[in-house]
Amino acid sequence: MKMLRLVFAAGLTALLVSCDNMQHQPAGSDTSRSLDARTAVPLPPAHAVARFAEAISGGQPERPPLDRALLARGQERHEIYCAPCHGADGYGQGIVVRRGFPAPPSYHDARVRGESDEQLYQVIADGTGRMLPMADRLGESDRWAVVAYVRALQLSQHAPVADLSAEDRRRLEESR
Repeated sequence: MKMLRLVFAAGLTALLVSCDNMQHQPAGSDTSRSLDARTAVPLPPAHAVARFAEAISGGQPERPPLDRALLARGQERHEIYCAPCHGADGYGQGIVVRRGFPAPPSYHDARVRGESDEQLYQVIADGTGRMLPMADRLGESDRWAVVAYVRALQLSQHAPVADLSAEDRRRLEESR
């Protein structure tokens, strides 16, 4: 048994000593890589796959066109990543809040409704306060989809009555 341990330890030591990949890594100051002419950011190595497009584009992406597919994607992503804290309706009473975590701001607060879409996008990407950054979980198009869905939630609670159809206004009056 003692001999078996000795052979195992010797084999493990030989394996670890032969693994010297770290000694052959390019230096951090390697200037041989070319730069993206638009952003002066080093281009990724050949055959590298960027996780999200902004990782190689160097900036905030353009917003996709607003359509039903974007809203559906935003709703799906919201239910997965946002609703646990913000709640499905955006009032900040998600399941983790009901279990004791501090409540996030409601999407329906005037301050949040007054933020620009770009500010909401940045909060989703970078986090704020107790909110963790979501950039590693939500790609750029998904972030825009969530922003669009949050705006739809806000509109669902704060739509001007004048914007409703005559039929919707009649049903609203009947429900009061």
